[in-house]
Amino acid sequence: MEQPRDRRLIYLGAFVLVAAAAVAAVLIGRSGGDGDGGKDGFSVDGCKTVSKPAPKQVKLDAPKQTVRRGEKLTAEVDTSCGSFEIALDTARAPKTTNSFVYLADRGFYDDVLFHRIANAPSFGVIQGGDPLGSGLGGPGYSVDEKPPPNLAYTKGVVAMAKSGVDPPGRSGSQFFIVTSADLGLPPDYALVGRVSGGEDTLARISKFGSPDEQGKPKAPVVIDKVTIQKG
Repeated sequence: MEQPRDRRLIYLGAFVLVAAAAVAAVLIGRSGGDGDGGKDGFSVDGCKTVSKPAPKQVKLDAPKQTVRRGEKLTAEVDTSCGSFEIALDTARAPKTTNSFVYLADRGFYDDVLFHRIANAPSFGVIQGGDPLGSGLGGPGYSVDEKPPPNLAYTKGVVAMAKSGVDPPGRSGSQFFIVTSADLGLPPDYALVGRVSGGEDTLARISKFGSPDEQGKPKAPVVIDKVTIQKG
C-alpha cells in the first residue's frame, strides 16, 4: 500500500504492506549494495559497509513496568554510521519508554536494520526496529499509551510506528526519528523521546535515503546495539 502524502501516516511495513496484510503492517526493509542486500554496500564517509542481517523470529511477553515516571534515562544507539542518543521521555510516556528499555536490555534491537530512510521534501524519517527485515516483524506484544495531545513530530522527535488500523498510541518495536522540520502528523504515534546527541550520525544515515516517503535505503544501515544509561 502506498503511503499517501495527504495523510502522511507512519506505517509499520510501508514497503510490503498489501491489502491482505494491512493489519500486520510494520515498516522495515533493508537493502544491500544493489538495493537487495550483500557485501558490496554503498558507502558514505563515517559509515561501515555492512551486509543484510538474517531475519530473527522473536516472541516476547509484555514487560512489567519497571521504568519510573520522570526517571532520567538515555538510550545510546550504536549503528554502522556511528552513534546517537535519545533522551527518553519517561514523564510523558512511561509505558512506551518502559517497553523500549525492555527491548534494548534484551538485545532485541541488536543487528536490526533501519529499513526506511525517507528524504522527501518536508517528510524526513529514519525508521527501524523490525527483527524480520520484512516489514511484518515485531516483539510479539503491543503497548497502548496515548501520546500527549499537543505532540508535534518535529525534527529530533523519536516516536513509535503503527499500522493504519491500530488505535492512537499503540506500539510494538518499530520506531522512527524525525529528520525534517515538521512531519505535520496528528498526535497518533506513541512518544519515545528526543534526540539528545549524535546529530552528525543521523545526517550520515540520511545520506542513504531516497527522496520519497517510502524511503527504500540505497544500502543497509544497521543498529549494532542500544544501551540504556541511567541518570
